[in-house]
Amino acid sequence: MNRELARLILAQVFLHACMAGTRMAAPLLALREGYSAVAVGVLLALFALMQVFLALPAGRYADRHGLRRPIGYSVVAAVAGAGVAVAFPVFPVLCLAALLTGGATGAAVIALQRHVGRAAVGALQLKRVFSWLSIGPAISNFIGPFSAGLLIDHAGPTSGSLWGYRAAFLLMALLPLASWFLIRRTRELPPVIAASGGPQPNAWELLREPTFRRLMLVNWFLSSCWDVHTFVVPVLGFERGISASVIGTILGAFAVAAALIRTVMPLVAAHLREWRVLAFSMLTTAVLFGVYPLMQSALGMGVCSVLLGISLGMVQPMVMSMLHQITPEARHGEALGLRLMAINASSVLMPMMFGSAGALIGIAGVFWTTGALVGVGSRLAWLLKDGLPQLGGHAAEASKPGG
Repeated sequence: MNRELARLILAQVFLHACMAGTRMAAPLLALREGYSAVAVGVLLALFALMQVFLALPAGRYADRHGLRRPIGYSVVAAVAGAGVAVAFPVFPVLCLAALLTGGATGAAVIALQRHVGRAAVGALQLKRVFSWLSIGPAISNFIGPFSAGLLIDHAGPTSGSLWGYRAAFLLMALLPLASWFLIRRTRELPPVIAASGGPQPNAWELLREPTFRRLMLVNWFLSSCWDVHTFVVPVLGFERGISASVIGTILGAFAVAAALIRTVMPLVAAHLREWRVLAFSMLTTAVLFGVYPLMQSALGMGVCSVLLGISLGMVQPMVMSMLHQITPEARHGEALGLRLMAINASSVLMPMMFGSAGALIGIAGVFWTTGALVGVGSRLAWLLKDGLPQLGGHAAEASKPGG
């Protein structure tokens, strides 16, 4: 991993940590002020909702303007979002903070992923750089909530005081400034000259390409599994009589396992084939979802959580590598925007669907139904191998800066 890539990963960590810390502190403050669980659910949904609507425009903007300008605007939005929560820590302003920090993070991620993908040369380097880049969110999901929690408990005159929350939001507002400091000297890659003439291409036309469509479906299946695990495990643990701290440890083990497998992947990237990894992940996830509800002890659930973290943690680098190989270089931003839009739309809608399904078929039924769907859908991952060879020559050229 070279210095420039390390700086980009750190920039992503600081900006994403702002959103992750705000996402932890804002619901706690809302609950402290007496708002209902429904209101808190709406507040949490807003972090993903802005990314649903912003993803495609942000992708097109990155295609036109490169890296630094989108990151600059994202830093301004993130600082403003956390900053207004410092001055006015009330529920409507917390909703605004959620929209701004969530949207800023999504736009920045698209610009970063596009830049890193263009800078990589060939499929092997794509797998390596996206494996390294995918570690960033795992780190920031720890740094943001942990630092915000410390300030909430210890920065005010009493634990959980309003001044503690203000201190947490202030730190979150300062973190994105470090991102800009790290990224401002990054060398922009030569712009891609899109073909002129004819109608303006529509982002949805990318879905007409069978390989791209299959890749998006595979990504959606596995992203939904991540949401299922996050939503269902606390409910399943409560039914088993497991304490909140142990449930948190089970979820934490999942996140740590996902981060660890991503640190290993760059070292073995030469031996990995995207479609094989995705198919293996889908089949393994289907089996684990079948076994998970049968685990009655915290230890059994913890083992399943670790194995599931390994299985799902492999997905993002492979999806990102393949996406950059099968889409035209001038439209990488649009493709990344479509992917981010689908993932965040799923994160907004799926918890409501899981809740309704759980009431009808039980929490174990949600696991089993999702596992069965992913197992059946694994055929899509196998079919991805048919799309990549025909595009191999294009992929090698398209991944070169200015190619």
